[in-house]
Amino acid sequence: MTLASLWLPFLLSTVFVFIASAIINKLPRFWHTSDYKPFANEDEVRAAIRAGSTAPGQYVFPHCKPEAMKDPATQEKFRQGPVGIVNLRRPGSMNPGASLLQWLVFCLLVSVCCALIGVLALAPGADRHQVFRVMALSAAMGYAFGYFQDAIWWGVPWKSAVKYVVDGVIYAIITGVVFVWLWPAA
Repeated sequence: MTLASLWLPFLLSTVFVFIASAIINKLPRFWHTSDYKPFANEDEVRAAIRAGSTAPGQYVFPHCKPEAMKDPATQEKFRQGPVGIVNLRRPGSMNPGASLLQWLVFCLLVSVCCALIGVLALAPGADRHQVFRVMALSAAMGYAFGYFQDAIWWGVPWKSAVKYVVDGVIYAIITGVVFVWLWPAA
């Protein structure tokens, strides 16, 4: 079996996951809306960032080099707070088209990787349950597991991370079902 023999399942799983993500993120507005909170003093925060001429990127505060972590002044900054990470984009309107295209390419990458794992682990005519388990677990690794490290290392609230993991599990189930449906016969 080759990757080419699985072109239809990886393309259709990409499309179905893309559609499911649009539904998840548009219909139940309550699902992810609470994940993003405003600063109580947003205008002052924005003015302070603009005044510093800060370029787009990821910023951490308080910022220090690893060797300064034991410095009492640095430890006091961490004790006083706030402690956080801020991601800044370029000024201007957000471009949902570019983000959706990148998401579509990512969905395709996950589906192609699932197909590659299927080529290595399964044979044509493989048991449907086994196809589902391998494909869904492979997809879950791509769609869901990264949110755990976001919560562990970057301070993403666990409640938010778990909701994104649930989204990823839904995408993984969709991927598994599509591959079962279109798995090559023996």
